[in-house]
Amino acid sequence: MHCPFCSASDTKVIDSRLIAEGQQVRRRRECVSCHERFTTFEEAELLMPRVVKNDGTRQPFDEAKLRGGVTRALEKRPVSVEDIEACINRVKQRLRATGEREIPSVIVGEATMAELRKLDQVAYVRFASVYRDFQDIHEFRLEIERLSEDDAPVEANVAAKPARRRKAKAERGPESPDLFAEEQ
Repeated sequence: MHCPFCSASDTKVIDSRLIAEGQQVRRRRECVSCHERFTTFEEAELLMPRVVKNDGTRQPFDEAKLRGGVTRALEKRPVSVEDIEACINRVKQRLRATGEREIPSVIVGEATMAELRKLDQVAYVRFASVYRDFQDIHEFRLEIERLSEDDAPVEANVAAKPARRRKAKAERGPESPDLFAEEQ
């Protein structure tokens, strides 16, 4: 690695640490010529699958779009930058784990919603409202009820759950599949 100060080609590593849940290596380096110190970050270059949009067009995965959507959903929410980065990394990891070269955009959206649901429920509803194109307050209420049903204590929920689910399902009609739902 060339020194950013004097452009010498000989530098030495004086410290290495894993960061970002082991996904990156932070290295402190020192130039052998001018003795200036600087930091580099190293991560594996893994190819992300291409995204197939609903209209059939294909485009490269755009991490900036994912980050923008997650950041907008989490705006003014008490979530740390580290938690946001970890959320984005988990979504990317899920997409890579499919092993596919191309994935439908629906999978990207569902993976993002699954991670936001675990991170912050308000952000989840915000993201879902845009992603699923809610048209009125009724759709918000149904999504919040669905979220509440899933988080209710098991013993209080056992008797009422089947009737509520049938009623809610009848009200909301066909639903998009939750491809990344937690298995129970």
